[in-house]
Amino acid sequence: MTLAEIAQVLDARLDAVPDPEALVTGPAAVDSREVVSGGLFAATVGSRVDGHDYAARAVAGGAVAVLAARPVGVPAIVVTDVQAALGVLAGHVLTRLDCTVIALTGSVGKTTTKDLLAQILERHAPTVSTDRSFNNELGLPLTVLRADAGTRYLVLEMGAGRKGDLTYLTGIAPPHVSLVLNVGAAHVSRMGGGLADVAEAKGELVAALQPDGYALLNADDPYVVGMADRTAGRILWYGKASAVRAEEVRADDRARPSFHLVTPSGRARVALDLVGEHQVANALGAAAAAVALGLSTDEIAAGLNAATRRSPGRFEITERPDGVTVVNDAYNANPESMRAGLHAFRALAADRRTIAVLGAMGQQGDAARARHEQVGRLVADLGIDVLIAVGDGDPRAMARAASGVAVHPVDDVAEAVRVATELITPGDVVFVKASSEYGLDACARALSAS
Repeated sequence: MTLAEIAQVLDARLDAVPDPEALVTGPAAVDSREVVSGGLFAATVGSRVDGHDYAARAVAGGAVAVLAARPVGVPAIVVTDVQAALGVLAGHVLTRLDCTVIALTGSVGKTTTKDLLAQILERHAPTVSTDRSFNNELGLPLTVLRADAGTRYLVLEMGAGRKGDLTYLTGIAPPHVSLVLNVGAAHVSRMGGGLADVAEAKGELVAALQPDGYALLNADDPYVVGMADRTAGRILWYGKASAVRAEEVRADDRARPSFHLVTPSGRARVALDLVGEHQVANALGAAAAAVALGLSTDEIAAGLNAATRRSPGRFEITERPDGVTVVNDAYNANPESMRAGLHAFRALAADRRTIAVLGAMGQQGDAARARHEQVGRLVADLGIDVLIAVGDGDPRAMARAASGVAVHPVDDVAEAVRVATELITPGDVVFVKASSEYGLDACARALSAS
């Protein structure tokens, strides 16, 4: 599109643009360091950084122009709201493309499932998928704007922090296939306080489908089952005793699951290169989407068998030279992901000494203390040897509930690194997890590099 065409779509004005017919041929970026030649730089304003201050750097780095809320001294498309304009532009670009939109949501497992599905589809046709967890009102338009005329499949992870978020995102990118993984306590305090409220928000994804679309629903989650009457699309169930299911599930000595994948068209053996039995449900969700898109069971199994972990901070395993294994699962945390992560960690460790470095789970509302205590009890029930509880408040409650475990309450990440470093002995397995805003990713990386 030319700058003039973009300005017309956005009802914007051009500023300091010498050639309105200059073409934007690359994707959009909100980080000036990620600008590519021919791309567009969107000057968003964050809590610590104002993208407008980097406009000149972005243009020098190859951006054709800057999408900005004010003149910036270099070629700019000036709009009232940069983030909203990105959404409008993405929606317009998508109408010009001939690709299938697959959208997925859930309280846990979104990013892993998205990565698995992308790796299945990439073997068959050009595929664009969400980078890492860029799944909100800013990240989704950026993903759409990476697609081009050759893109066949557009795999979009969609996050919901509040009711209405998925309605907004599906308004930008109407899905042909909607996959709902599960309903849990992530963001529960911002959605109304209960799991029924979370389900109401997640159900917006299938409500957006047209009659020729597919709703892929997890038959093992009662809240997801309840979404069946909210969609006009065709329903394909996955899970136990469903059309798409796993049989003969086993785990190897590295806690990696294998199973027979069963679909309406056949069965095939799958061995995942991911840790934890909970990954079977993620693989089934990806498989259900591929079934809806017409892939054979053998093709789906081949994609799953070749798939690897792509996104950082999600059960990211580092083997140190001294035999210590560090598991970085610190991208985010809620009660469901904490349970799954701890079970997978314990299975991976087998008979080795275990150290869990755990911080708070955010956005748990009035139930926060009780949910952290449940995590502490699980740590004890699993027989984990050491718990380093990071932070005041809820992590302290977690520590008090971990009866029989060697507990070390610490105040912050720096102290967690120091205490963990002192406690770790060769051969230990260390698990690090908390909601991302508490910064335990830095702890995991420090321990991995020790």
